[in-house]
Amino acid sequence: MRGLSEERQPRILVVDDQEENLNLLEAFLTVHDYQVIRARDGREALAQVAQAPPDLILLDTHMPPPDGFEVCKQLKQREETRLIPIIIVTTAGELESRVRGIEAGADDFLTKPVHRVELDARVRSLLKLKQYTDELENVEAVLVSLALAVEAKDPSTHGHCERLSDYAVQLGQQLGLPSDHLRALRRAGYLHDLGKIAVPEAILLKPGPLTPEEASIMRLHPVVGERICRPLRSLRLVLPIIRHHHERWDGSGYPDGLAGESIPLTARILQIVDVFDALVVDRPYRASLSHADATQVLQEEARKGWYDPGVVAEFLGFLNSNGGSLQAGSAAIVR
Repeated sequence: MRGLSEERQPRILVVDDQEENLNLLEAFLTVHDYQVIRARDGREALAQVAQAPPDLILLDTHMPPPDGFEVCKQLKQREETRLIPIIIVTTAGELESRVRGIEAGADDFLTKPVHRVELDARVRSLLKLKQYTDELENVEAVLVSLALAVEAKDPSTHGHCERLSDYAVQLGQQLGLPSDHLRALRRAGYLHDLGKIAVPEAILLKPGPLTPEEASIMRLHPVVGERICRPLRSLRLVLPIIRHHHERWDGSGYPDGLAGESIPLTARILQIVDVFDALVVDRPYRASLSHADATQVLQEEARKGWYDPGVVAEFLGFLNSNGGSLQAGSAAIVR
């Protein structure tokens, strides 16, 4: 999560099994003070990326297995490398190669023989895009840090955000959600209570029931959290989860009184794992329950109409299939 800056040279990985091609591309790139890393085949390229992800990759297609298409496909499928811009270098007239490159997820193409002016323009454009992407990720990291700072105010919630992130992704996977919604659940696990930054500690840590005035302040936190995160377009799928994870199936929740399937499914998922985690962990206002007792409470509250009964049933079935507990960390690969 590092942005490009005047203090650091952009790192470009050039991959080709022909030495003369490597020399030519490196000569073109070093004129602009780019830091060039070389790889002579697909395996070496993957190893270089794993060791130190570059800011951009120039990737030849004709190499011993794994060829350039397979390398591109692998990198674009991995969460930690999918945002690295990749320029596929093809031979003139190879329409099939361009189609395969698009299918593999390539960001742009260059045709051999490579012309310096065209190379410069495409590299500058993609490096600028990478800088914007890194800056957005840095902002997200700041928001997560703020959310963890809010969590740290209450010792009883230590690890709550990380557990919710993992549990929500596991349940989302069980329900067959696509990868972008799983990514939103992971982020929402950390950011769902960010709005509590506006709630006084006397209310957050109060050991007894809240007064109506205190409860009204507490119920503002989903709206505040959504407002903080709204400027980031990258969090567009996270915003409904933040805002609606305290809605209830029967419409008695907050802040908008949504009911039934008008509550986003991702918000219903986070709500269930949030409730379960709160039940099995000590809180200032209540001692922790056993997993069996927490399951019973969850079922009773679902019968009252508070939670989506279908999601609760899926969660409890998944819980049973895991021996009555969920393991934090097992969903950490979803980024």
